[in-house]
Amino acid sequence: MAVSYQWQRRIDRMKNLAQGFFGGGENHQPRPKLCPACGSLVGIHATRCHECGANLTFSLAAASKSLSNYFGDENPVTRVLLIANIAMFAVSYLAGLASGESGIGVAFSGGGMALRAGSSWLPAIVELNQYYRLITASFLHLGLLHLGMNMMVLMDIGPQAEREYGSPRFLFIYIFSGIGGFVLSALRGNSAAGASAALMGIIGLLLAMNMKRGGALAQAQKSRLISWIVMIFVIGALPNVRIDNWGHFGGLATGFLLGRIMSDRIPLSAREKQIAQILGWLTGLMVIASFILMFLHFRQPFGSAR
Repeated sequence: MAVSYQWQRRIDRMKNLAQGFFGGGENHQPRPKLCPACGSLVGIHATRCHECGANLTFSLAAASKSLSNYFGDENPVTRVLLIANIAMFAVSYLAGLASGESGIGVAFSGGGMALRAGSSWLPAIVELNQYYRLITASFLHLGLLHLGMNMMVLMDIGPQAEREYGSPRFLFIYIFSGIGGFVLSALRGNSAAGASAALMGIIGLLLAMNMKRGGALAQAQKSRLISWIVMIFVIGALPNVRIDNWGHFGGLATGFLLGRIMSDRIPLSAREKQIAQILGWLTGLMVIASFILMFLHFRQPFGSAR
């Protein structure tokens, strides 16, 4: 009995499905595959990519690419930092309301809950070993204006730095610039919070990058960055202004130093990429661990953060 063309196609599809389910057939012939990290075509029996050196079973590069696809291929770390800062602001606000505070102020007022929870307060860092505060302080803000200004700067300079140095190294530089800033701030007796120390590190990084390069564009960017630095420190020196210039200086110096040490380009060789991925993932795990410790010690009494 003759079978129509449409039914013949349906029968063929059902045969292929049956072969795929029960095994056998040409569908199960080994085929070349794509590297999950860089997308290069690799051999059938390859265990490591010949282009980027990534392990084809599991690699930090492949995991990073998966996260990048989730948050967007362009500037994923900048996006994650933006989301994390806004989320922590919301958490601090709700925690403050639950504890009886009037809430976080529009400008730089309020935020006692944020300071108590994770600011760079030296007695808590030294006497209670709460070193996580040197990281969590970069994600806590004292008001909408404080948060808004810092996030505007993040979205202005973050994408450029992330493109130039790569996402893993950008995260490493951002977090460790914040640590450098809050170490100096705490040693000066301040109890501070905010992303500005880490952002000053990125400004220092870009300044170091443009000092290495020649040309009119690099000179223009260097002049712009120096103007920003001078303006920030002048504003911070004004009376009755709650800006921590010690934290800014520590972050700026840390970022500038890292910019002088690191090559001002994305990692190219397999070894450079591997080192960058390790730095990025270790930094990310440090941030996650710091937040966990902050929440675990949230209600631990230790006086006032002021």
